[in-house]
Amino acid sequence: MFWPMLAIALGFLGITVLGVLGIKVFVEAQRLGRQVTVTTERINRASEDLERAAGRLAATGEGLR
Repeated sequence: MFWPMLAIALGFLGITVLGVLGIKVFVEAQRLGRQVTVTTERINRASEDLERAAGRLAATGEGLR
């Protein structure tokens, strides 16, 4: 009777550990998603700034010709 109870207890413990690890993975994936969103917004802003600067430079260059 001891071995079946031990097997059930270890099975329950294993499922609990997998559940906790699954929650940790879920939380970290959400955090990574937020970081990707913030980084994408920063890249888009930098791209827009670069595009505006290039436009001004092109306009300045046209006046020199």
